[in-house]
Amino acid sequence: MLIDHHCHLDFPQFASDLDGIVGRARAASVGLMVTICTRIRRHEQVLAVAQAYPDVLCSVGTHPHNAHEELDIPLEEIVRRASHPKVVAIGEAGLDYYYKKSPPEAQSEGFRRHIAAARITGLPLEIHSRDADADTARILEEEHAAGGPFPALLHCFTGGAELAHRALALGLYVSFSGVVSFKKSDALRAVARDVPLDRMLVETDAPFLAPEPYRGKTNEPAYVTHTATALANVKGVTPAEMAVATTENFFRLFAKAPRQARADGAGR
Repeated sequence: MLIDHHCHLDFPQFASDLDGIVGRARAASVGLMVTICTRIRRHEQVLAVAQAYPDVLCSVGTHPHNAHEELDIPLEEIVRRASHPKVVAIGEAGLDYYYKKSPPEAQSEGFRRHIAAARITGLPLEIHSRDADADTARILEEEHAAGGPFPALLHCFTGGAELAHRALALGLYVSFSGVVSFKKSDALRAVARDVPLDRMLVETDAPFLAPEPYRGKTNEPAYVTHTATALANVKGVTPAEMAVATTENFFRLFAKAPRQARADGAGR
């Protein structure tokens, strides 16, 4: 069994075939999917998808692209929404200096608020970091020093070795998407080789970043198998060993996620 801990099943790309998307994931032995919230004001739609399927869970949070739009939402609201049985993670939140759709100051404030929510709830924070290695590492270290540890992972990791090492030193996990399978991702594969197997996760970030051999097409949770195989090749283990390791890592970090969330053969 594999787990796709980061996908976006509420996105419009999936609206016309959501049953098919979930069905193909099940056929590929993807046991659980976590559909990730990018706007707290849209959390009800995200939660509705999770409630429709026994093997879909969700998060609550604000993507850094939208940080400036939701700074008025208090920490207490995130924590309240996180109490729902289907909510197993906080985020995604963090820093994105590539597109700069939200001012850096707003992103930083939102990031720290979501760290506080992760610390209060005990749910892992799904961290988005793009072209922001130095500030991401600094904020993580500052928050760790000021308030103590909190569960978190760097999702869809594409950063450098220093960010990975500093995050691992704080107890974080590192997750890899289909990017690790791309032909020109040698630098990323070098980072992945140094991440301990017991701190590694796999994801799709669907509908984005489909792995080889589907690159350029709409990604979906079923394709996490290809990412896991690519990562297994990097680590020198079998795909089965990678599946066991990443699944155990998921349940260790996502402690609220029920191991029997999916009934065999269950439909919508």
